[in-house]
Parts: sequence; C-alpha cells; structure tokens
Amino acid sequence: MTDKTLVQRYVQILSVVACYWFVSITLVFVNKALLSGSEKLEAPLFVTCYQCVVTVAACYAIRAAARRFPDRISFPSLELDMNIMKQVLPLSIVFVGMITFNNLCLKNVGISFYYIGRSLTTVFNVLMTYFILGQKTSLSAIGCCGLILGGFYLGVDQEDASGSFSLSGTIYGVLASLFVSLFSIYVKKLLPAVDGNIWALTFYNNVNACVLFLPLMVMFGEIPIVFNFQFLSSINFWFMMTIGGIFGFAIGYVTGLQIQATSPLTHNISGTAKAAAQTVLATHWFMETKSSLWWLSNMVVLGGSLAYARVRQLEMKNNTTVNKVIENTKDPITGEEPTMQKV
Repeated sequence: MTDKTLVQRYVQILSVVACYWFVSITLVFVNKALLSGSEKLEAPLFVTCYQCVVTVAACYAIRAAARRFPDRISFPSLELDMNIMKQVLPLSIVFVGMITFNNLCLKNVGISFYYIGRSLTTVFNVLMTYFILGQKTSLSAIGCCGLILGGFYLGVDQEDASGSFSLSGTIYGVLASLFVSLFSIYVKKLLPAVDGNIWALTFYNNVNACVLFLPLMVMFGEIPIVFNFQFLSSINFWFMMTIGGIFGFAIGYVTGLQIQATSPLTHNISGTAKAAAQTVLATHWFMETKSSLWWLSNMVVLGGSLAYARVRQLEMKNNTTVNKVIENTKDPITGEEPTMQKV
C-alpha cells in the first residue's frame, strides 16, 4: 500500500512539473509568434493589455464556477474595492513595466537567446533586497551572482559574434529582469492588502494594468496601428491572442501548484531546467547553429542559478535551525534569551 502511495506521489509530481513546463514554454512560443510571426502586430502594449483583459475575464469565469460548485472550487470574491485598487497601484505600475519589457525583449531577440537576455533577475534580487529591504547577502550567494554575470557577458559576446545580437532586445531583457525583482518584493509587501490571497491580488493587479495600458497605448501611437492592422478580423490572430492570455493566467496557477507539490528549491531547479530545454528546443525549431562558447554561456548561467538556489536553501535551513535553538533556550517565564554572566 505504501509503495502504491509513493508511486502515486511521484506520478503527481511528474504531472505537475510537466504541466508547468508545457504552459511556460508554450506561452513563450505563442508570444513570440504574436510579436514576431507572420501575423505580427506592431503594438506590443496592446498585445500585453489584451492578455491582462483575458486574465481578468478568467478570474470572473473561475469565480462563477466557484459559486456553482463551492465544494470543488474555491475562489475569492471579486467585488471591486477602490481602496484596494489604490493600495495595489504601485505593484501594478511595476507589473506593467515587467510584462512590457519582457514582451519587448522577446520581440527583439530569438527564443534561444531569451533566457540569457533575461538571466539577471537573480542578480537584481540580491541588489534590490539590499537597497530596498536592507538585507545583506552572503559571499557564497554573491559568488553565484558573479557566475551568472560572467555567463551573461559571454552570451552577449557570442550572440554579437554570430551576427544576431540585438542591443535594444538585450536592454529590454535587463530592464525586465529588474522589474521582475521589484515585482517579487512588492507582491510580498502588498499581499496583506488582500488578506494574503494571491488570486485577489492577481485580479486587482490586472484590472489596474488594463487601465494603465490605455494612456500608454495612446502615448506610443498604437491605437491607429491596431485599427489599421490587416489581420484584425483574422480568427487565427484572435485565437493566438486569447491563447496567450489564457496561458499567461495559467502560468501563475501552475507555478503555485508546482511549489505546492514539490518545494521552492525544486521549483527553481525545474524553472532553470525548463529554460535549458526551451533553449535547445528553440535552436532546433528555428534551425539555428550556435558556437561552443555560446552553449557554454548558457551552462554557466544555468549553473550559477542552480548554485544560488542551493546556497539560499542551505542558508534558510541554517537560519531556521538557529531560531529554533534560540527559542528553546528562552526563559519559559520571561521569554528572554539567556545572557552570559561575567566572572
């Protein structure tokens, strides 16, 4: 009975990881097709805004299903609260920057280079944690960041040597990495505003984003581009747009599912391995030939990312152990920690 349960557990984990890989890789390829394919629309802000609209619609659809099947589906109430919308606004501004620069990076670089172009998130996490939260990072973790920076530099150098380097795409990738780092910090900061419910935060964040994108689309002249788009009435175009929005919503769910089924460390390792598989798949799909040093740059970034995840896990484990020891040595009456007596 135990063996059967263990087998079922492994099957569940493999299914969740496979689902995460499928959704994540498909989302990247769908967005690349929308931004650079045969029916591409030269309005990345509109494409991104539409995906936010689909996310809001998906939230309402799941909420309706939760009302009908309350025993099977749980989803928070979606009544708009202007006060919460104002509190979430800073996160939404960062979110708009994050997904906009992410899509601009994907538009200007190939999928095979996309991982390298977006590889500095871990480095920015360390920097933002220090400058915003005032938390220092160990030398081991900083060393891992150094590896990532080295791999990034080598990757950019080799992409340039192959003649496919895009300066604008790389800059957008670096900016996207910065905003991803800021986004994670603001999510932790603003979760209490929605009672810690990540789905409620997703809903309010995307509602705000839909509003924020409107003046940006006007400012960058995308409205006439959209109305004059030759494939605006194409069923295939809107199908791809909607699929991109659905997968954009789904990635949040499967990410949480993978963390729940495994652990944060395993999720990081899975994400890193997925990026490697995505890179290999892209080079074969688009029939690209890359140099040995180009592949080495990917391996260095992947290795640095895996090492950083492991170092952070060990540090968190040690901190937990220390806290438990301190808690166990506190005075049971006063709750104070023991002090060393001078002789």
